[in-house]
Amino acid sequence: MKNFLVTGAAKGIGFGIASALRAQGHRVLLSARNKKAGEEAAKKVGADFIQMDVSDVNSIRRAAAETQQLMDHLDGLVNNAGVLLDDGIPLIKASPELVRTTMDTNALGPFFVVQAFLPLLKPGSRVVNVSSGGGSISEGVAGWAPVYCFSKTALSGITLQLAHALRSEKISVNAMCPGWVRTDMGGRGAPRSVEQGADTAVWLLTEASAKLTGKNFRDRKEIGW
Repeated sequence: MKNFLVTGAAKGIGFGIASALRAQGHRVLLSARNKKAGEEAAKKVGADFIQMDVSDVNSIRRAAAETQQLMDHLDGLVNNAGVLLDDGIPLIKASPELVRTTMDTNALGPFFVVQAFLPLLKPGSRVVNVSSGGGSISEGVAGWAPVYCFSKTALSGITLQLAHALRSEKISVNAMCPGWVRTDMGGRGAPRSVEQGADTAVWLLTEASAKLTGKNFRDRKEIGW
């Protein structure tokens, strides 16, 4: 049994990742900003719950301190928490508040989570950042929800920098794209199930070679940034 933390796991892909890890017999620490929703989700899958708002550094630090009282190490953490606030809003009309909230949650949040929880990550631990094809540079600009998309582009850079910084600690850091998934964010018309969206993250945590780091994956295959 291993110990895993999944952020933003009260529903959607995060909940799917937490559920799959629990089904494999691992201990899961499920985090969410909303305490009631997070506690209900944790109860459903048999996980521990910790309240954390990844857009708030103080909340992250409190959660990390509380986690150290629950367990002495983490074998892996998944930065899944994210927001999409600008669907249908042209980039040049995005407000400063929308941009800052999106960046704080989707890009800076994962960095500060890794920073705060680093004392619990030991050699062999794995970090997975849930990204999006919308943030891809190699595939061209997506055009939809541009602030969300460039926050995920920023997350790619953060993933690469963290992988470089933690390589000597033998901690792997990778990104993954879940695809268009049927969640509150993805909508009912999305072609992929939550289980399909969660699969690559679970694979990176439990089956993939620990030597893989600084890479981006979709459906268990490496893709470009």
